[in-house]
Amino acid sequence: MTEPYDRAGLIALIKSEFKLDWGGIHGANHWARVLHHGKTIGELRQADLLVVELFGFLHDSCRLNDGRDPLHGQRAADFAHGIQGDFFQLKPGQLDTLCFAMQHHSGGEVSTNATIQTCWDSDRLDLGRVGIKPSAQYLSEEATLFVDLAYEWSIR
Repeated sequence: MTEPYDRAGLIALIKSEFKLDWGGIHGANHWARVLHHGKTIGELRQADLLVVELFGFLHDSCRLNDGRDPLHGQRAADFAHGIQGDFFQLKPGQLDTLCFAMQHHSGGEVSTNATIQTCWDSDRLDLGRVGIKPSAQYLSEEATLFVDLAYEWSIR
């Protein structure tokens, strides 16, 4: 089976344009944990795993700093729109879901859409890296199963 998208090309593009420390709190290690959490929860919730994976790589790719950056999700969504067709080819509904998830991932919302909530869960489960234990009120039922394990992993 061939890759559903150009993963290596996408990562190379993100790395070439990333403004922060690649090994920092919003860098590649965070994305790897988000990707792991997303795939695990996404399988349980029957989420769109391609959207969840792209979210993992893209959601913090356009941050300008590691602190408060309220427009980073919107910039990530705009970035995804701009590279649609170059590194991945999503159906319109998938692109809308990905972009919505990125635009709103740091707002504390919850969603009844399995894919969107899985994206948000995957990011929230890695809050331990900044000293915050994820709260069940912001997670899906499936994600709450992994809070303790994810927290321990993210503080290492």
